[in-house]
Amino acid sequence: MRSRRAVLIAGVILLFVPTAVRAHHVLAAQFDTKKTITLTGAVTKIDWSNPHVRLYIEVKNESDTVTWEVDMGSPNIQMMNGWKIDTYRRGDLVRVQAYPARNGSNVGYGKNVTALRR
Repeated sequence: MRSRRAVLIAGVILLFVPTAVRAHHVLAAQFDTKKTITLTGAVTKIDWSNPHVRLYIEVKNESDTVTWEVDMGSPNIQMMNGWKIDTYRRGDLVRVQAYPARNGSNVGYGKNVTALRR
């Protein structure tokens, strides 16, 4: 009886494994992890919402200013890396190394953020 219950519980757990694996996306599916871009600009917003921290920066190019959204991973990871809620504020000049989005949009996955001045 006990082994039958254990097999039943294990079977139910295994039913949910594929759902949990599919729920989290693969980084390489959305971002080109073979390329790295460098963005330099002013922070316009930082969103500390789950599931990922998002850093928004205004990047000036030859003809205009473009807003980039940089996915920084989970809030917990950022805190473990030493970030605080006010590490970067609106107006801070930063340099971000990121993987670019595969679809060509102004979105990247941040690898490294360096403050240039406050």
